[in-house]
Amino acid sequence: MEETIGYTGIALSLLNKADAKPGDRIRITRSDGRVFEGILMPRYTISSKPIIVIKLDNGYNIGVRVDEKTIVEVVKTKEAILREAAAGAPATIPLLEESPPAEERPKVTILGTGGTIASKVEYETGAVKPAFSAKEILEAVPEVGFIADISAKVVMNILSENMRPQYWEKIVDEVAKAIDSGVDGVIVAHGTDTMAYTASALAFAFRGLPVPITFVGAQRSSDRPSSDAAFNLVAAVLVAAKAPFAEVVVVMHGETGDTYALAHRATRVRKMHTSRRDAFQTINGRPLAKIYPFERRITLLESPLRSRGAEELEVANGFEEKVALIKYYPGMEPEIIDFLVDKGYKGIVLEGTGLGHVGEWLTESIKRAVDAGVAVVMTSQTLFGRVNMNVYTTGRKLLQAGVIPADDMLPEVAFVKLSWILSRASDLNEVRRLFKLNLAGEITPRHTIDLYPRWPH
Repeated sequence: MEETIGYTGIALSLLNKADAKPGDRIRITRSDGRVFEGILMPRYTISSKPIIVIKLDNGYNIGVRVDEKTIVEVVKTKEAILREAAAGAPATIPLLEESPPAEERPKVTILGTGGTIASKVEYETGAVKPAFSAKEILEAVPEVGFIADISAKVVMNILSENMRPQYWEKIVDEVAKAIDSGVDGVIVAHGTDTMAYTASALAFAFRGLPVPITFVGAQRSSDRPSSDAAFNLVAAVLVAAKAPFAEVVVVMHGETGDTYALAHRATRVRKMHTSRRDAFQTINGRPLAKIYPFERRITLLESPLRSRGAEELEVANGFEEKVALIKYYPGMEPEIIDFLVDKGYKGIVLEGTGLGHVGEWLTESIKRAVDAGVAVVMTSQTLFGRVNMNVYTTGRKLLQAGVIPADDMLPEVAFVKLSWILSRASDLNEVRRLFKLNLAGEITPRHTIDLYPRWPH
């Protein structure tokens, strides 16, 4: 038979005896009576351990230790799986190298910027490396080819923490080009740590939007059994190809299992956990939709939404880099504000306490900043709820000094919004006017008790 990628010794012998190839559905009956069934996956060539790797129906990879008494059987060939998938059978995330069906499907462009989701296992070495051609995507997550006609392009390949406002502008340009080409949706694959910043940047930059822009990432890379990359990508493709709305959203796991994903509005979402697969949460609002990837179904959770095809593309690109986001802490010195003013910063977003407060000794430096033409915005560290600077004396003094309250905006969204505004307005009165407008769903006019879920959500 053809080489079975990465297997040696007993494992290779058992697979050869069964005539099993990567992509086939196999059943492994061990000598202890335990039975495992799934899709045969390639394996690292550098390892000689007697282990066969299969992908379970839930999308997880597991390694099954085998010996001479183990029985391996082919349950279904990958060719048969392909035929069934083309006929609309439920997908189980098999490894399929063949092309998707030829019939017309929605066109979706995936733009890669880096991050965990844009990686694959290099089976020759066992390393994880960047991977972002359309062919590689379809080989890794073949279901997406049956949902949409996929094209892919690498815009950049950087770590999430290395994202900069100038890169937001480049991503906006690439997304606009893709939409101009006539695609039905655009996906931006992005590292999760700063994905909310970039997503909100695009929400402000696209003043008119005819199709969805879907951000997607992965908390765990494709070399890990618990990787969420495939599940998230299928959900993102469903949204980009078939969602009835034209919004900028972040699509990630909705719970720790593989039941559903959530589409979060770009200006209301935050990463709330370092490693959980359902790390992203909508703050001061509700997710826009629930996505069931294996059922290929989308359930709307909010309305009204911008409708697909209702608007012409309108781009207002540009972000001011001389904007700072500062978290207030007890004892914070005024010289931090003074330093930013002296360095020519045009905007400062303060992440204050409670209803929007900082130490009273900062008021003079903040007034100096405003008098120098620097826009100073106040948000809250509490995240949930909204700033109200009229309640206490400190807040009222800050308002008198010229501070702009950010209502219930997330600090990072206020930072992005101020950056976007300052690239097109310098007069502080105009900056204040634009900042108070609800431009991309970043302000929730009315809060109700159900907007405050407890973890886990």
